[in-house]
Amino acid sequence: MLTSFMESFLCCLTSKSANIVVPVETSEPADGHEFVEVKPGRVLRVRHIIPDRSVVEEYTGQGGSISCKRKITVYRNGQLFIENLDDRASTELKNHPNGETQSNSNVEVDLTDCDNSSPPVSIPEARSDSVTTGSNTAFEPATGGEAPAAGQTNQSQQPRRRRRKPKRTVVIDCERKISSCKGTHTDVALFFIHGVGGSLDIWGSQLDFFSRLGYEVIAPDLAGHGASSAPQIAAAYTFYALAEDMRLIFKRYARKRNILIGHSYGVSFCTFLAHEYPEQIHKMVMINGGGPTALEPSLCSIFNLPTCVLYCLSPLLAWSFLKAGFAKQGTKEKQLLKQNNAFNVSSFVLRAMMSGQYWPEGDEIYHAELTVPILLVHGMHDKFVPVEEDQRMAEILLLAFLKLLEDGSHMVMMECPKAVNTLLHEFFLWEPAIPPLPKKESKTRPETAKAQSDNNKASSEPDKVRPATARQTSSNDGAE
Repeated sequence: MLTSFMESFLCCLTSKSANIVVPVETSEPADGHEFVEVKPGRVLRVRHIIPDRSVVEEYTGQGGSISCKRKITVYRNGQLFIENLDDRASTELKNHPNGETQSNSNVEVDLTDCDNSSPPVSIPEARSDSVTTGSNTAFEPATGGEAPAAGQTNQSQQPRRRRRKPKRTVVIDCERKISSCKGTHTDVALFFIHGVGGSLDIWGSQLDFFSRLGYEVIAPDLAGHGASSAPQIAAAYTFYALAEDMRLIFKRYARKRNILIGHSYGVSFCTFLAHEYPEQIHKMVMINGGGPTALEPSLCSIFNLPTCVLYCLSPLLAWSFLKAGFAKQGTKEKQLLKQNNAFNVSSFVLRAMMSGQYWPEGDEIYHAELTVPILLVHGMHDKFVPVEEDQRMAEILLLAFLKLLEDGSHMVMMECPKAVNTLLHEFFLWEPAIPPLPKKESKTRPETAKAQSDNNKASSEPDKVRPATARQTSSNDGAE
């Protein structure tokens, strides 16, 4: 205890953290680890495993294709309007005022004819008093009474609707081919990106599992985490600085078909890469990543305290992380944290990481523009990310699948490695079913005029029964 107080006292005097990760100087691979210098003096540790494939199987299948055309409009009051242009009758209005998420609501809209050149949808002015709680909330008309007859217009009865100018409008028209990714395919690479306070060691079970199946896996350490270098400047830990590091790592190890797997804060970097390289990203996995909201550091946070104070509170922070990150707080979970080098970063890096989470572009529109198939994995006991945020993410994304694990929490890939590995592997092998080709109609030879007349005559005349002969009648009587 005295040593801890002395270290914190020296920390206050020098304004630096005592547990600083030493920069790595070597660049030679060791035990499957490589050290990549993304910038001068900025070295990241990367675990890169290329398995020995006995039988190399080149992918020759066609896979299934998914086409979608949708229009996304965001208004200045925070409302998000998503319209599937393929099905004009299905429209949704997702309210998101002041960063608060609400359930989906059915909105009264006027659908015009498809051939009309006017805008297809007219959205009424939303009012706070017309919204009620519930999963399916309907906006009531502004005026009651019977509707006027067709072709008649009454200016006194119709409410005046003010046209709101959209803040941004995006039209997505994509057709994407999705195929199965096996470990024997040499054009497939898996990228694992951890979050704040973690390291590449938290993916130990996943890296071993998929490398044994024949997959090529890449897992980097973020700057200041694990064995990567830790610059002593806060600007080195902003979102854009870390995202640029991940971009360089991706460009170095990327194959033709790449799958991104992110956890917590690492999901934001996966989203950034999927938005920047939509043709190279084949699929993506989000594990406890949260909702599709723009990142902005909190002003009232414990991480805004001075670095020396955070260092004194580091045992308390580690205990709170253990309690909130795991469903059970036992010896096994403590050993997992120690073995996987999780939440073992300096106070300076932790403070700089939390205050550098500024990403205003990553709003709902940014996520809705993604055309990559995405698997969402959420641990039900997670106290950092509520399940409602992942549900909101599943609603916004174009093609998403949400899987809930009852026995998992925020560190679900460490708590339930078998369940997570099974979900990920099934998602990697998934491909949409190819619709069957339409059957060709058999071409029958047209009947001649004579045959048609004979058929009509046979159908019009009654059936003539031939009378039985005497011999037939006698034989029938004998049979009776």
